[in-house]
Formats: sequence, structure tokens, C-alpha cells
Amino acid sequence: MRMSIFALLGITLGWSFAMIQKEEALELESDFPTTPLLRTHSARGLPAPGKKGVMLMNRIGPSTSTLYLSNADGSNERQLLNNSVYEYHASFSPDGKWITFTSERSGDGNSDIYRSRVDGSGLEKLLATSSFEDGAVMSPDGTKVAYVSTANDYTTNIWVMDLDMGGQRCLTNTATVKGIPWSPNGYFHPRWSPDGNWIVFSSDRNTAWTGHGNGTGWEHTQELSIYVIRPDGTGFRQLATKSGYCLGSPNWSPDGKRVVYYEMTREDTWNAHRPEDLNITTSQIVSVDFATGHDRVEETSDSRLKMFPQYVTNDTIGYLVKGPIGDLGLNYTSGLTSVLGSMHSPAWSPDGKTVVYEKVGTATRPMEKPLYSWDADWDYRFTDVFPDLSLQGKLALTQKQLGNSSIVTMNPDGSNLKVVFDVFSTNQVNASLVLQGLAGAFQPAWSPDGQWVAFGLGSWFQERAVYTAWIYQATANGSYYEQLTNGSVNSGFPSYSHDGTSLVYRVWGAEFGLRVMNLTDKSVQVLTTERDNLPSFSPDGTQIVFTRKMNATNFDVCTIRPDGTDLKVLTTSGANDAHAVWTADGRILWSSGMYGFRTEAATYDDTFQPYGQIFVMNADGSDKKILTDSMWEDSMPLYLPNAVLN
Repeated sequence: MRMSIFALLGITLGWSFAMIQKEEALELESDFPTTPLLRTHSARGLPAPGKKGVMLMNRIGPSTSTLYLSNADGSNERQLLNNSVYEYHASFSPDGKWITFTSERSGDGNSDIYRSRVDGSGLEKLLATSSFEDGAVMSPDGTKVAYVSTANDYTTNIWVMDLDMGGQRCLTNTATVKGIPWSPNGYFHPRWSPDGNWIVFSSDRNTAWTGHGNGTGWEHTQELSIYVIRPDGTGFRQLATKSGYCLGSPNWSPDGKRVVYYEMTREDTWNAHRPEDLNITTSQIVSVDFATGHDRVEETSDSRLKMFPQYVTNDTIGYLVKGPIGDLGLNYTSGLTSVLGSMHSPAWSPDGKTVVYEKVGTATRPMEKPLYSWDADWDYRFTDVFPDLSLQGKLALTQKQLGNSSIVTMNPDGSNLKVVFDVFSTNQVNASLVLQGLAGAFQPAWSPDGQWVAFGLGSWFQERAVYTAWIYQATANGSYYEQLTNGSVNSGFPSYSHDGTSLVYRVWGAEFGLRVMNLTDKSVQVLTTERDNLPSFSPDGTQIVFTRKMNATNFDVCTIRPDGTDLKVLTTSGANDAHAVWTADGRILWSSGMYGFRTEAATYDDTFQPYGQIFVMNADGSDKKILTDSMWEDSMPLYLPNAVLN
């Protein structure tokens, strides 16, 4: 049984734990080297006073983000704020006196809108709610801001707020504008026209959910078009589109007669946030006539990956080169020389002399770093991947972001950390693939008696088509392990039954589907033959939850009885729903892309599915509730009641 989540409703647990003795601590020091990297696993492990406990979760996204200013030629670089917390997506006000930006200073993952003077003084909170708010830009007269928000329906929309009165108007979630409900329906990157009469933005409304690999992969690509609308919500029209392409980050010419944007193939919106593909991904900077949408001009022609265009003068366009990696930095169509550097999301001042951008840090968050919580009953904290809590109160996980994808166990407070299985101990995995995060010992699952940990060892993601994987189980003290499958087919993601007599796992390659192994005689039963993945036994052993590939572009969460009967499809969003696990009270947590991208896909960096929110539902699929609302990829939830943290 993979009892990977503890009670969503506060349950009282009768576990008691002995104090870790000094001798055990010394034993841990000798068994497991305490390098600075591994010390990040020494979690606080503190209970959450006044709440039911802690929800651990994984987040893929930068760990730090700091705003900088420099001259357009890269000189005189300085930090915008003395008290920077986590800021990004900045822009200048039309009078050049203010900089608006997104900040997560209310909590890791919660995006709010702030502004400051150009010298960093006068920091002011403009809008802060539990919704995702991003990309604010001030109107030419300085009385309003246009911005992106997920308020009301969790989908990104364009909003306008009056800075004096605080009134807010949603421009795009209207009968006139919103797209068909089963398609992506996000609205991004608003920009005011110089006369304040129009707002231009990008949107993937009325496009299809399409995976990378030309529709064969899991992660979504994005097809954007350029639209305009008046600040009162009238005049909506499509300005520019190109079938099979992404047109993004629009900006106005100084005279308001042209709109400039980047243009790339839909497939390249995946490549643009994969570091291994940046050197081979191409985009162009394009402008069109605002009045007609015609007179299309390609302002660039080279093979580099170019983004965030903006008119710096009447005749010069500045933009970011994102790839090849050696060319990363600011570029200009004429006049100024290139500026190499690790800038992100640049925006130039109205006079073109100054540029603001963020620089991000990619160090992994430490174990149990506090995150913003959208649920008043639980504190949210960061975890490495595939966490699982035993019935005896021990934590197991794959040490992927904080280690080398080996299996470790620990007390929920981070003490007594042990390597149960070293990923390189059998010489069956490729070290370079482990370094890239494409191979390792994935998804540990506790046996009901706490004596065994099962897991998959091998290659995953796209590498599963080339390399195999095996099911293993190891003793909880790490003294013994055994291989349970022969590697003839890629096997992974195991889960114990409630009585510990069997394992369910998935196979992929020459065969597909779910398999159930009898652990006494190692016989295997074919449960399903579809492209199913990530199975998990329910706490009472009566159901198995899993992810099924429904068609080329859609994955849904399903349940089935261990005897193969009573198949139910629980999610039907049209987007990807997956990574489902059980709570101790028999509910299901899972991750979904049903509400679409939080920002333009190609603008993300070094990530897989750049967005994803955590949800919970009843075992029959009813009462679905969203638990996160960030712009990052959130997944791998695990509840730790206060009883196991005391």
C-alpha cells in the first residue's frame, strides 16, 4: 500500500517516537557524509500551531529572483531594491518615474503586484490577494494598471485596476472574449497603447491542448495569437495570428502605429524552456501595422532564440537573446551593441536609456522551506520528489533535487537520515542521465509493516524509450535489496497493497499497462494493457488510482479494482491530470494543468511542464478543490499531521 498522504481532515494518530540518541546521531554522521548539499535535508520539522499540520510539496521554479537596473549598454548595473525578496516581470511607467513588478514577498509562490520609484524608494503594494497576479503595467496617464490575474476562476485573464479608487475590471472573462471551455484560455502580457486607448496582449484562446514532440509528449506546447481590446472591454479583435506558431510578448511602437512581438513554432515553445534545446531553437522578432494587422515585417533573421521585444527608439528594437546559451543577453536591431549576461524579462524605460530585468537563482530550495499556503488548515513546505510516509511515521523520498536520485528515509523532522538504496549500487543506470534528472531510483513506497521500501530503478521520461527500468525493494535499514523484475520492459512506480502481499506497478515499451505482483511467489497478473502510469493502492486496498493516456494530448486520473473491474475516469479537463496519490481518509490528491499556463510558455526557463496546480477530490471524483495557485509547477503533495511532527 502506498499510504503516501496523511489525513486531509485532521485525524488523531497514536504514534510515539523515541528521542534520537547521541550515539545514533554519531552513527548517522559516519554512515552519511554531511556535505553542505546534504545538510539541506535537516528540516525544521516543526508542527504547525493552530493547524492540522504540514503539507509537503515540490515546486519546480527559480529559488531566487532579484530585479536589476542598468544602462541600455549594460553599464552601471545596480539592484533596484535594498530589501529584495523575490521579484520579477518588471516594467517602467510611461513617465519613467515608477517601476511596477511582481513580488512573492507575501510567501513563496504567491504572486502580488508592487511598484517603487526608479531609485528603489517608495515601495508600494498595489494588489495582494491569494490569486496569481502578474505582469502589471501602468497606463499613460498613471491612473490605472493593467495586469494578469487568476481571480474568480483560476484562469489567467487581463484586468484593469483604478489606482485611486481600487476598482477592478476583468476584460477577458466575458461572453465576447472568452474562448471555448475545453481549450486553453489564458491571457498574458498586457501593454497599453501610447494614447491609452488600447491594450494589446497575447492569448492561447480557442487552441488545442497539444503535447510536445509534435503532439506525442506529455508537456504542453502553446500557440499564441496577438489581440487588442479597449480598457472598458469593448473593441476586442485579433491583431495577428499564424497557424502552428506562437506569437508572444507584444509591445507598441512609440507612435502607436505598429505592434512588435516574437514569433516561433508551437513546438519550439517546449524547446525554449529546455536547456538542452536552447542552442537549436529559433524565433524571430516581427512587427505588424496596428490598424490593419498587415504589413508584416520580420525585424530579425538570424537563427537565435529571441524574446521580449520592445521599441527602444522609433527605429531600434531591443530584445533578449535566450539561446544559444553563449549569446544570452540584451540585443538591439541597430545602434547599440549586444550586452551579454544572465538577464530575464527585460523592459526598457520610455527614453530607451535604462533597462530593468531580473536575475534568478537555481539552487534547490532546502527541505521544508516554508511556502505560501492556500489552505488555512495546513502549512505548506517544500520537499524533494516522491515523498511517502509510512504507517509507522517514517518519511521516504527520492533525493533528486537535493542529491543523486537515491532513496533516503528520515524522521519527519529531518533527523535520522539514511540512504536505503544508492542509485549507483547496481551499476544499472547511466550516470550522465542521473545528472540530468532523467534516470534514478524513483518513487519509494513503504510496505504496511514499515520493513520494506519498493521503488523503480532505471531511466524515465523520454529516455524510457531507449533504456529500461526495474522494480526493486530494499529493507528499511538499507542492509539488503532485491530486484523484482527482469528489465525486459521498463517497469516503475510501485505501490504495496494494504496487506503487503502484492505490488502494483506500470510497464512501458514492448508492453503497456499496470501489473500486480504476488510478493510470495513473484507471479505477475496483467491488470490493464493501456498506457497507464503511476498506480497507487488505496488505504483499504479496494481501489488503485492511476493515470491513463486517453488520447495523444490528454491524460486523466482513473481508479480500478485490483481484480480489474469497476474502471472509473475521475477527471475530464482536457488538460493533463496525473500524479494521483491517496490521503489516509481515502481522498485523492493530484496535479492538473486544467487552468492552463500562468504566463507565456516560452518565457519559462529550465523546466518541464512549466505550470501545474495541486488538487484534491473524493474517491469518486466529486468535490474537486484547487490547493495551489502559483505560476510554477507544483506537485508531489504529502500531508504530515502535527502528531508526526511533535
